[in-house]
Amino acid sequence: MELPDEDDALDLDRQVCFPLYAASNLLNRLYRPILAELGLTYPQYLVMLVLWKQTPQTVGSLGDMLHLDSGTVTPLLKRMESAGLIVRTRDPQDERRVLIELTHVGCDLRAKAMHVPLRLSEGLDIDPASVALLREQVRELVAALNHASHLKS
Repeated sequence: MELPDEDDALDLDRQVCFPLYAASNLLNRLYRPILAELGLTYPQYLVMLVLWKQTPQTVGSLGDMLHLDSGTVTPLLKRMESAGLIVRTRDPQDERRVLIELTHVGCDLRAKAMHVPLRLSEGLDIDPASVALLREQVRELVAALNHASHLKS
């Protein structure tokens, strides 16, 4: 079999998606044991981060912020409600909307989660300025991908 040339668009090393995919998988592996101590999965942690910043949120706003559809968000929220972290109620001003609010248990979990970012970064030899630049570049990529996906739908 002939080796592809250096300009091969299908060369794994030329893909943007692969390092993002690999980084996401590896980050999830690092988060898993830390979040397990809090009784959270990574998607639940993301929901909690949103709610710790501002509550209540609607199911739709959570889905938008986390780039998840309601078919993914709803079962996630049901499990979090069963765990006593959140409550789901109908919006009295618009019965079609479901409001998500933290319980006392969910609020109290924030103090226990304060160590998560530090614990995650332990042992990573990455300059904080480089991390900040990367975060900004990835945010720009997410915005561009989100825009493109809305154009195609």
